[in-house]
Amino acid sequence: MNNEPFDFSGWATRANLKCSDGRTILKDAFKINDGQTVPLVWDHIHNQPDAVLGHAVLENREEGVYAYCSFNDTENGKLAKTLVTHGDVAALSIFANQLKQRGSDVMHGNIREVSLVLAGANPGASIQSVMKHGDDGTDTEDPEQGVIYTGETIELVHSGTEAGADTTEKPDDETVEDVFNSMSDKQKTVVYAIIANALNTDDSENKEDKGDKDDPENKKEDKVVKHNVFDKDTEKTKEELEKDNGDTLTHSEMNAIIDDMKRYGGFRESCKQHDVKYVPYLAHGIDQIDYLFPDAKTTGATPEFIKRKTGWVSKVMNGVHHTPFSRIKSIFADITDVEARARGYVKGKLKLEEVFGLLKRTTTPTTVYKKQKLDRDDVVDIVDFDAVSWVKSEMREMLDEELATAYLIGDGRTSASDDKINEQNIRPIWTDSELFVINKVVDVAANATNDQKAHDCIRGAIQSYEDYEGSGEPTFFMAPGDLTNMLLMEDTTGRVIYDTVEKLRTALQVKEIVTVPAMKGKIRIVDGETRTLVGIIVNLADYNVGADKGGAVNMFDDFDIDYNQQKYLIETRCSGALTKPHSAIVLETKKPGTNT
Repeated sequence: MNNEPFDFSGWATRANLKCSDGRTILKDAFKINDGQTVPLVWDHIHNQPDAVLGHAVLENREEGVYAYCSFNDTENGKLAKTLVTHGDVAALSIFANQLKQRGSDVMHGNIREVSLVLAGANPGASIQSVMKHGDDGTDTEDPEQGVIYTGETIELVHSGTEAGADTTEKPDDETVEDVFNSMSDKQKTVVYAIIANALNTDDSENKEDKGDKDDPENKKEDKVVKHNVFDKDTEKTKEELEKDNGDTLTHSEMNAIIDDMKRYGGFRESCKQHDVKYVPYLAHGIDQIDYLFPDAKTTGATPEFIKRKTGWVSKVMNGVHHTPFSRIKSIFADITDVEARARGYVKGKLKLEEVFGLLKRTTTPTTVYKKQKLDRDDVVDIVDFDAVSWVKSEMREMLDEELATAYLIGDGRTSASDDKINEQNIRPIWTDSELFVINKVVDVAANATNDQKAHDCIRGAIQSYEDYEGSGEPTFFMAPGDLTNMLLMEDTTGRVIYDTVEKLRTALQVKEIVTVPAMKGKIRIVDGETRTLVGIIVNLADYNVGADKGGAVNMFDDFDIDYNQQKYLIETRCSGALTKPHSAIVLETKKPGTNT
């Protein structure tokens, strides 16, 4: 016997009990379930978490399988406990699969769940096979799984008694209506909705009810407390009842009836006052029952942005060098020419002065902005979160992404676009002058594999360090796909060469590898040659971003009285450019035949 505390018990199945369809469940047919714990659910509903009411511990006996059931602390679990305690629901049923038969005898099966079902819906032992849907649209019975009813009532647990004893209170003089009227209005509404939903979708049960309606015993039992007030207690068909009562009650009509139950002294009396015929079968026909369901809720405090990966943006914005002035002048003396070399002296010869040239580049600022507006009515009506703060955060995030993209590769707009960020004011590293950038172009064979391409790019990057003159350790900003190819590169034995990003970083001699989704598929044409960007190796301390006082990022608010709109502007006025020669490596690939 199960020693754990439980709320009620009852027969899950009975051995050697002949069912209405002629099948008989043999002794020990479900022996494998002895001692197992299975879910306790409502009316075999398997696709809704809130239909789980608790659990049942199974015990195999000579007479069949006995279930010790406990309710959980959910609202539905508490409600089901109330229904069982009052005797409104007093029957168990099981769902089992792996059913094996020999003739009409059920030899073996596996109990998957125990369900509370409405008493009277299945007054006798029966097995309902589950329908199997074929590809051709036909339905056939699946003999290996089914719902099994015993027709026996459950037993409540009382203090000082043992399970299995007949302790269920079944007053013969108390009617269902008496019990229902004893509930609170809230309990009645919930009972109504749950049982109505279950009954309204089960045509097979309706058919069984119709088959049992002529049984005098059933008609007599309709008056005792274990039968639910909404069970069918008339010999009329559903169609006849609907014809008598008119259209099914709407949600608003039923709400009015339920609200006035206390006022008029009960459900039947409230129906009369609202000129609605009291028909127990139709009492659960609520239109739009989903109106009773709770409102959907968002999982986060604010709507989540659908956006590109922007983890790289902060690395760029925090990595560049900032100055409190926006006009940047770079002056260089080129002493690489042979005329700048030191000379040997021959006695009697004229000593010559060295000659070298001066180079100068000036970068001036430009304005980059983002503008947004909201109707004030909308701002006031949005009460779940701060819409203004949410919009402002989006504006700042998008401005930073735009600037970071412009620093590395440009904003991608055509020169004819009015919205283009001027590349003479914010100079992209990708297209900068050869004085500042080392352009390494890797020739890729037309039939090259991804491994071959990745191998050649790694070699090209390492070879470029011979001319690199940037500060400290650089960072490799690269397209995600090229990083993937490098990490998947295998040697001749099929072993992955760089199985971690850290190993690849060490081989490339960089401080960090940062993927930039904006670099994906970027191409340009140089002297008729089509080049595809792989990445940029640079220490962003060599890239200067300058802004005068007041030119840093600022947010402005304004209210348009005429249109009742709140307007927002975020902008910066700055310049950006590399300030050190040969301080970046631009790694690109090209295929044969692209040089025209």
